Amino acid sequence: MRSFSNYVLPVLILLAVLGTWEVYVYIKEIPHFILPPPSKIVVTLFEEHDRLLKHSWVTLQEMLLGFALAVSVGVPLAVLMFEFPILEKAFYPYVIGSQTVPVFAIAPLLVVWFGFGIASKVMMAAIIVFFSIVLTTLDGLKSTDPDTVDLFKILRASRWQILWKVRIPTALPFIFSGAKIGISISTIGAVIGEWVGASAGLGFLMLYANSTLEVDLVFAAIFSLTFLGLGLFAIMSLLEFWAMPWRKRQKNTQTI
Repeated sequence: MRSFSNYVLPVLILLAVLGTWEVYVYIKEIPHFILPPPSKIVVTLFEEHDRLLKHSWVTLQEMLLGFALAVSVGVPLAVLMFEFPILEKAFYPYVIGSQTVPVFAIAPLLVVWFGFGIASKVMMAAIIVFFSIVLTTLDGLKSTDPDTVDLFKILRASRWQILWKVRIPTALPFIFSGAKIGISISTIGAVIGEWVGASAGLGFLMLYANSTLEVDLVFAAIFSLTFLGLGLFAIMSLLEFWAMPWRKRQKNTQTI
């Protein structure tokens, strides 16, 4: 039953949705330039795989670099905000404010500041990911058991040792939760950046295909973007189990 709910059921739901979509398009005789059937999209995925791979590679680089930038800035900032409350009071409103501004309003400015190259797309992806990384890391550090911290203080552990041995391991599940969210939504930042100004990438390919009424290619690009997001989410989940093997043992114990 567990395997069925984890693997078989999602596949059945996907097949049911695609089958309904296919039948609906043919029964209603909807033109393919308005809504192509899934079979047409699958054919396009195979026929245009070279072009899709080329543009997917560009978007993947933007996503990974943006994610890496957000993590490299967000995690240290969250640690500093936790260790020095005055920094939390100073920076927390700006962290929240970074998510209240519509991303479409920021994208043209980033293109002006960083040009039409990859830098503006990386910055857009980093801005999208930054909030989830900082917030989850900060919440994780605050969730440390105070009794454990007191025990380490009794043992004369330094502030750095408490941070490294107690707080960060406690915060790891929160950090990886934010990382999994961030790596998934990094697609949004990369694609929006490509929509504003780019010469390559899946977002650019979507705009080009839409202008030529190649709607099947638009859907193929969307599916490729979805595959990228799911693949990166799966990789991040594997890294989570590798970094926290004790969580896997806990789940196995609970299952038994």
